[in-house]
Amino acid sequence: MAVDSSLSSPLGPPACEKDAKALRFIEEMTRNADTVQENLLAEILRRNAETEYLRRFNLGGATDRDTFKSKLPIITYEDLQPEIQRIADGDRSPILSAHPISEFLTSSGTSAGERKLMPTIQEELDRRQLLYSLLMPVMNLYVPGLDKGKGLYFLFVKSETKTPGGLPARPVLTSYYKSDKFRSRPYDPYNVYTSPNEAILCPDSFQSMYSQMLCGLLDRLSVLRVGAVFASGLLRAIRFLQLHWSRLAYDIETGSLDSEITDPSIRQCMSDILKPDQHLAEFIRQECQTENWEGIITRIWPNTKYLDVIVTGAMAQYIPTLEYYSGGLPMACTMYASSECYFGLNLNPMSKPSEVSYTIMPNMAYFEFIPLGGSKAVELVDVKIGKEYELVVTTYAGLCRYRVGDILRVTGFHNSAPQFHFVRRKNVLLSIDSDKTDESELQKAVENASKLLLKECGTRVAEYTSYADTSTIPGHYVLYWELLVREGERQPSHDTLTRCCLEMEESLNSVYRQCRVADNSVGPLEIRVVRNGTFEELMDYAISRGASINQYKVPRCVNFTPIVELLDSRVVSAHFSPALPHWTPERRRR
Repeated sequence: MAVDSSLSSPLGPPACEKDAKALRFIEEMTRNADTVQENLLAEILRRNAETEYLRRFNLGGATDRDTFKSKLPIITYEDLQPEIQRIADGDRSPILSAHPISEFLTSSGTSAGERKLMPTIQEELDRRQLLYSLLMPVMNLYVPGLDKGKGLYFLFVKSETKTPGGLPARPVLTSYYKSDKFRSRPYDPYNVYTSPNEAILCPDSFQSMYSQMLCGLLDRLSVLRVGAVFASGLLRAIRFLQLHWSRLAYDIETGSLDSEITDPSIRQCMSDILKPDQHLAEFIRQECQTENWEGIITRIWPNTKYLDVIVTGAMAQYIPTLEYYSGGLPMACTMYASSECYFGLNLNPMSKPSEVSYTIMPNMAYFEFIPLGGSKAVELVDVKIGKEYELVVTTYAGLCRYRVGDILRVTGFHNSAPQFHFVRRKNVLLSIDSDKTDESELQKAVENASKLLLKECGTRVAEYTSYADTSTIPGHYVLYWELLVREGERQPSHDTLTRCCLEMEESLNSVYRQCRVADNSVGPLEIRVVRNGTFEELMDYAISRGASINQYKVPRCVNFTPIVELLDSRVVSAHFSPALPHWTPERRRR
């Protein structure tokens, strides 16, 4: 179909009229970013004027930015926790939002070990859906012909629960996948997946992964893009194939589904998809039985044009491994979002991972930015190129001047909307998947394990540091311990040190423990005991590179290769957690 020339966009020639409208919407929003922001804030303040939270600050009906910023403080989750707990417990009065809170979206863990509960309202699903609808029109500018094939995406629902007041509490993507907007989405040739809904919505992670991988293999020549939400998720899928290719090949050869797949909806839909195919089964055996898995993605799915996966922030550590398995395919990071709200999209999705920048869409929420080292927040359009900021949001669902905890660097502007490179999560020390462990949490875990060590053999942890080891699939936490053994005391046994590993895991937050127990996205924690004097050598190395001897502190996390190599060369023993830590989807009542 010819595209109406009046719908063209400065971003590039659209693939179809639907794309043209989406691109023009992006142009309109980014060209008028400040006006959009001003109007959006006024709408939020008008709508929520009678909420308990806003009335507390005596706005007097004002909807302008200056009054809003002068009267309302910038807050953290802990500041809002009493109100959130009241809503979770069943209080339906307009506490934060004039519109009813429809559910809670679970975010990363708090210091108390529970996931944060982010309130949301029904219409936020429309806003998130709007941002999703902009992704393919942008991608089509860079990769032609995506309507001629399918996407192999490994998508999963995660554990959810209900609050004492009966509201669902679940991750944002689980909320989306279970919504009618996803399950009953209209046909779009640019968004066809190999995975049936039944497989995506299966709560059993093994059955879901198995059936999604099986469908991807059956439809391998139609696959034009391969993806998962995070890089770690895609690598887990590759590892799953390494472990189970023979079972998958047998199913394809015989046209029968493995007996471990017991979900009735999956068995029903697979009965229509799975037919005997001796040739394909032999091909899979031939490719997978070799020890060389370099380029396995393009060997099995030869028409793949790119990987659709987040490789920014903590996920950047997986880039070399993904390049190995994909034969160097481009990696597209298409959007920037969180449980608090969705923020923006990448208008140059085929850029190198190190150069990924997200354009903030000013219609998603009201945005402010605190300069690093400063305290006064600036407007969306007033940020400066090259500067780093902490993101603050005000949402329709009732978050007001809320610190998200993301650190962003301004790389440029698209029209008047800034573009940001994601730098890091504030205060996060270790991360493998969706887990986020900060320094105080790690310190507490080491202290708890050290108490066990002291009690059993009179030994203390003299010094420690940590490392997120992503050379294994799944990745895992590594703790380097230098021990102080009292004179006359015995060295701790292997059994004692493995129990120290488990004690540390029990001390980490519920997000980490869910990744270990339910999601299988983080491997067993490892303690590597190093010989005495190792941390002095570490200090000597840092000083040789210019560190001040007076200001030197032992880094609690290391990722610089020469330092990791130095530590590994001094390891005298290694110990892994012998069991899974305790975790349940039920929330602790505060």
